[in-house]
Amino acid sequence: MTALIYAIVQLLHSVITLYIWVVIISAVLSFVQLDPRNPIVEILNRLTQPAFQWVRQKMPFVVISGIDLSPIVIIFGLQFIDTLMIRSLGM
Repeated sequence: MTALIYAIVQLLHSVITLYIWVVIISAVLSFVQLDPRNPIVEILNRLTQPAFQWVRQKMPFVVISGIDLSPIVIIFGLQFIDTLMIRSLGM
């Protein structure tokens, strides 16, 4: 049973790390004028925009003078969850 929990936590850790990188790439690409019909841009938007919108709705103060800080909030939140999950199992 312990091995199963360890495997699930490791899988979740990998998914969280991958999603953090997707958020970072999406945030960096938002500074560049790319074609929104580009398949890579479409995939990144589909993966990140729902989370960004949720953060903007729940915390409207993350948009400061037109600068959207929702990617930072998402990254900090995911890092917190990841650390809590890893530390709770003593890994």
